[in-house]
Amino acid sequence: MKLLKTFLAAGVLVVNAGVSAKSPDKPIDIVVHRSPTCTCCGKWVKHLKDNNFNVEDIVTENVQAIKDKQGVPREMASCHTAIVDGYVVEGHVPANDIKTLLQTKPKVVGIAVPGMVNGSPGMEMGDAKDAYKVVSFDRENHTKVFNSYEGTK
Repeated sequence: MKLLKTFLAAGVLVVNAGVSAKSPDKPIDIVVHRSPTCTCCGKWVKHLKDNNFNVEDIVTENVQAIKDKQGVPREMASCHTAIVDGYVVEGHVPANDIKTLLQTKPKVVGIAVPGMVNGSPGMEMGDAKDAYKVVSFDRENHTKVFNSYEGTK
């Protein structure tokens, strides 16, 4: 009986140690390629950092070469391109959508907010926000709405 109590006590310690050893969410590594002249890209990088992303910020004069190399369709293009865990993130995608992408791991090339949408992360201009969609895309240029946001207008 004493041996059983010892094993039970040891089991409780192991379980408790596992629970208390949990650390807060580990920062997510992401590489962002952006133009040196685009201020909204810097604001999007700040949005990522504020949401627990570890950003490698690569300023380049030729972001289009990165888009071409990563297979970003022209209709999905925006002002910056990021790579995270093998996925492409194009444009002003909210940090929570990137986290959802990494959790669900769909079979896509990536997700995008095409264009430069007023009110998307990094494109805030007062209280006005346009409605927009985060769209996933694959190698065959199939697209699907990943998430959508309502505007204030």
